[in-house]
Amino acid sequence: MSVVDHVREMAAAGLHSNVRLLSGLLLTMSGNNPELFSPSQKYQLLVYHADSLFHDKEYRNAVSKYTMALQQKKALSKTSKCLPSEIEVKYKMAECYTMLKQDKDAIAILDGIPSRQRTPKINMMLANLYKKAGQERSSVTSYKEVLRQCPLALDAILGLLSLSVKGAEVASMTMNVIQSVPNLDWLSVWIKAYAFVHTGDNTRAINTICSLEKKSLLRDNVDILGSLADLYFRAGDNKNAILKFEQAQMLDPYLIKGMDVYGYLLAREGRLEDVENLGCRLFNISDQHAEPWVVSGCHSFYSKRYSRALYLGAKAIQLNSNSVQALLLKGAALRNMGRVQEAIIHFREAIRLAPCRLDCYEGLIECYLASNGLREATVMANNVYKTLGANAQTLTLLATVCLEDPVAQEKAKTLLDKALTQRPDYIKAVVKKAELLSREQKYEDGIALLRNALANQSDCILHRMLGDFLVAVNEYQEAMDQYSIALSLDPNDQKSLEGMQKMEKEESPTDATQEEDVDDMEGSGEEGDLEGSDSEAAQWADQEQWFGMQ
Repeated sequence: MSVVDHVREMAAAGLHSNVRLLSGLLLTMSGNNPELFSPSQKYQLLVYHADSLFHDKEYRNAVSKYTMALQQKKALSKTSKCLPSEIEVKYKMAECYTMLKQDKDAIAILDGIPSRQRTPKINMMLANLYKKAGQERSSVTSYKEVLRQCPLALDAILGLLSLSVKGAEVASMTMNVIQSVPNLDWLSVWIKAYAFVHTGDNTRAINTICSLEKKSLLRDNVDILGSLADLYFRAGDNKNAILKFEQAQMLDPYLIKGMDVYGYLLAREGRLEDVENLGCRLFNISDQHAEPWVVSGCHSFYSKRYSRALYLGAKAIQLNSNSVQALLLKGAALRNMGRVQEAIIHFREAIRLAPCRLDCYEGLIECYLASNGLREATVMANNVYKTLGANAQTLTLLATVCLEDPVAQEKAKTLLDKALTQRPDYIKAVVKKAELLSREQKYEDGIALLRNALANQSDCILHRMLGDFLVAVNEYQEAMDQYSIALSLDPNDQKSLEGMQKMEKEESPTDATQEEDVDDMEGSGEEGDLEGSDSEAAQWADQEQWFGMQ
C-alpha cells in the first residue's frame, strides 16, 4: 500500500486537515523529484489536496489545484483506473466559481462536459446558473434532463414551473413514477398547487395546498406550511400568513426559510420586541443565511434607523444575492434616505427574481411617486394590473397611483369600490378609500367604512384613522378610545400618539402654556437623540463602505 493510497483512505474518511498536510508535503517532494510519483499518483494528490482546500473554503486556491490536476490528467492513458473522476473535478471547480460569484466561469467549465457525461447534479447546477443568467431556454433544457434522470427531483420541478413551463407538461414527466411507486398519489396535486403559485394565482394555490395538507399524510409538513404562509402574505392576508409561519416555527424551531418574511410581517404589525427575539434566535441557528440579517434589518427599519437597516440589507444580499426580502429591505432603506435612484435598481432586481410578488412593484411605484414620476408609476401600475389580473390588490395599487393624479380621482374611487367588492376586509383598499373620503370631507361615510372593516379584524392604522374621523365629527371620547387601541397594537405609532396628545391639549387649554414648556424641554432632548442618530448614521455609513454599498 503506497503513501498515495493512505491519502486516498484519509480523504474517503473525511480527514480533510490531515489530507491537506500530507498531500501538501508529498506534492513538494514531487516537485523536487519528478520521478518520485507516477503521473496518476500526482494527479490523485492534486485532486485530494484541492478537495481539502475546498473543505477549508479556500476556493481560489482549490481552483488552482484542480486546474493543475486536469492538466496532469491529460498525460495519463485513458485506461487508467481507480482515479478521481475528471467530471467530478470539473464539478468541484464549478462549485468553487459559484462560491466566488464567478458564474460565467462556472457555466463555462460545466458547458465543457459533453451532454451524455453530465450527471443529474451537473445538470441541476447548470439549470440554476442558466436561470440566474437569464438563459431561460437552456435552463429549461437542463431541468428537464434532471427530471429525465430523476423524476422525483422536486426542486427541478419548481425550477421548470418558475420558468413558465405548464403544470400539465411537468406532471407528464413524472406520471410513470407516480403510477408505479406507492404513496405518491399526492404528487400530481403538489405540482398543480405550485403551478398556480408560479402563475400568480394565489387564491387557487392556497385552496389546492390547503386540500393537500388536510386530506393527506402531509399534514404539518413544514415546507407546505411555509409555502402556505408565503401565499397568504402575497394575497395580502397578513393575519393568516403570521398564523401559518408561527405554526411552522413551532413544528421546527430551527426553521430559517421564510423567517425573513415572517419578521417583516411582525415589524409591520409593530411587534418590534418579537422581531428582535426572532432575529436573535435565527442568528443562534446560523449567521451564514440572509434571513437573520433581514429580520434584524426590519427591526432597524421600523425603528427608523435607516442607515443600519441599509447595512444589514446589504449584508444579507452578500450572503444570498437572490434574497428578494433583502433587496426590498435595502431598497426601502435607500428610498427613505433619499437615495431614490439606487432604490429603484434594487426594486427592479426584486421584480426580476419574483415577478408575481406585488410588494416588489409597490416598492418601485413608491419610488417613482417620490421622484415625481407619476407617468412611470401609472405605466407600471397598469402593467401589473394586466399581468397579475384584476384582483383586490392590483386594483388598489392602480387606485393608489390614480389618487396622486388630480384628474383621476373618480377612476381611483371606482377602482377602490371594485377592490372592496371583491374583498371588503382588504386593509390597503380600506385605507385608500378612507383617505379619499377624508379629502371629500365625507366623514360619516368614512366612519361607516372603517367600522365595517374593523368588525372582523383589528388593525392599528384602521383604529387610528377611525379616531381621526371621529375627531372631525366631534366624537372626542370615542376618538380617544380608538387612538388608545391603535397604540396598544403598535406602541410606536407616532400618528396615533400625536392625535391623542392634540386632543388632550384641546381638552385642557388652561394647561397649554405648561405643556408648551414641557414640549420645549422634550424638544431639547430630542435634538440630542437626533445628534446621536447622525453619529450612528456616520458609523453605519463607514460600515456600508466596507461592504461595498456606496
